[in-house]
Amino acid sequence: MGIRMNKSDLTKIMAAKAQLSTRNAETFVNLIFDALSNALMKEERIEIRGFGSFTIRHYDAYEGRNPRSGTPTSIPAKRLPHFKAGRDITDRINNR
Repeated sequence: MGIRMNKSDLTKIMAAKAQLSTRNAETFVNLIFDALSNALMKEERIEIRGFGSFTIRHYDAYEGRNPRSGTPTSIPAKRLPHFKAGRDITDRINNR
């Protein structure tokens, strides 16, 4: 598995590239994540051209099984975020 980037790493990169203080870069990153999270909570579609789109997918409740004991268990309905990569980022990842 490759190298991972976390929020702190992103903040440091943003500060260096934009010549911002770490505090200002952290504020900026937090504002972006908050805006994305709030939009998804309202089930709004987010599209960032050249990067990808975020949507919410709905999953119905179903009857599952405990893998250890095999006993049936009820799985509640849920909403999960879904990301679809855009063509530009896909091409860059695949070196096209």
